[in-house]
Amino acid sequence: MRFGPGVAVLALVLSFAAPAAAEDCPAKSRDDVLTAMKAASCNRAMQIASACSGGATGDVGLTDAVEEKCEGDFLARLKAQQKKAYQREKDACDRKYSGEEGTMYISFAAFCRAKVAQRYSQRALKAASPARAR
Repeated sequence: MRFGPGVAVLALVLSFAAPAAAEDCPAKSRDDVLTAMKAASCNRAMQIASACSGGATGDVGLTDAVEEKCEGDFLARLKAQQKKAYQREKDACDRKYSGEEGTMYISFAAFCRAKVAQRYSQRALKAASPARAR
């Protein structure tokens, strides 16, 4: 299998990432991880998923839990057109990695979808909070 320049760039970027910023997975078993994510906020669920990810197909379960958690903050309040836009953004994640081979690309697509849900959640929570006095 040949790796393109994108993988080399990714490896280079990851090699400079601050190891101290990485969080350890807060649970030992997959069930404990999913339980912790259900009790967490959307942003915390994403942090847990990132800390517990393996960079492979198994991450899909984690990111599905993130999507479900984050969608609780906004999905019921979206109008039909907004739901379509949300789905289009998630579909774009799948298309982005559709031509790639390997389980890490399944993980990349799954985290991309979860990040879309996280962004929508953050926007909804920001819109719902009272405006700060300036």
